Amino acid sequence: MLHQAPSIYQSPKCFVTYGTMGHVDLIIPQDIYELVVQKLAERDSPAYYRAVMTLGQVLEKPFLTQFIKLGNIMMLSEGKTTMGNLFTLREGNLDLYLDRETYERAGLEGKPYGIKGDRGSKPRWKVSYNLREESMLHGRKRFDRLAYACKNVLNQPMTWLVCDASSSSMSLDLLESLSATKKTTSSPRLAADTGIPQIPLRIPSTILAQGDREALEYSATELYEWLSLVRLESPRVVAEDTIDPYLSRYSPPEADGTVAQTQVCKLSWQGFLPPSWLRSLFVDVVTNCPSQSWFALSGTTFSRNILGGCNELSFLRPPESSGEFLMWETKSLD
Repeated sequence: MLHQAPSIYQSPKCFVTYGTMGHVDLIIPQDIYELVVQKLAERDSPAYYRAVMTLGQVLEKPFLTQFIKLGNIMMLSEGKTTMGNLFTLREGNLDLYLDRETYERAGLEGKPYGIKGDRGSKPRWKVSYNLREESMLHGRKRFDRLAYACKNVLNQPMTWLVCDASSSSMSLDLLESLSATKKTTSSPRLAADTGIPQIPLRIPSTILAQGDREALEYSATELYEWLSLVRLESPRVVAEDTIDPYLSRYSPPEADGTVAQTQVCKLSWQGFLPPSWLRSLFVDVVTNCPSQSWFALSGTTFSRNILGGCNELSFLRPPESSGEFLMWETKSLD
């Protein structure tokens, strides 16, 4: 068999995702729970705000200057990307997801949005602005066109979730003056599962040595399915589960009734969380979990469409891994 060398014109691909985390789960063995919790207790629960505002108020000079051009505020309006109107703001980028009627009335320049060829959905458009550009100021043509649309078309008050995504604290007095209600991200909720079969939380070394991609995908899918059921606190992962196999044929990877049992703990946070908070949580967990122990950390965004689809990132460090890890990235179809 001849081996064909890759072309020098083939470029490597790197996939990067930036988003807001709506739900975070940390799964760890129960024997290191106290050690990890002592460190997590030192962390402040991130706060966010709930405000009722029009899009035009976001573009007013005090708000625009303090929170967007100088600060790094994140905002998410009520709605879905697949129906009605939805607005998002992150890193100074304002994205408007509009239905056809609103888009035509607003007179803004945008692009078609959604899955091509989906006859079951109505046409939608996405309009984007970088509000940190020098041209995005009152008195400039492009900005005034957006402000005009906000005054005459996009003028309905909407409920927003707002949080400060910057690493340094900034004054939120202006936000509070707009009658915004401060919310605190829920404190970590503990769920302990007992009697879970102890499964091999790693890809078999033989698969890695042979470069067997099909076997790698199968093993990784099994691990991801098991972690997802633990996150859901499903009784299917409990050793004493006696459900009729006609209703569920699931069994843990390479586990049966004779294997050893273990106990795991799940810590959950829910709220409007900036990615920077998730990154700092990940660093704390990595630096405080013993190197021979394992942990799994997952983050889920808010629902993106009417079907409840969302993006998710899951990370697993196997026990005694010597730097190995597994990471799954799941993206919903809009």
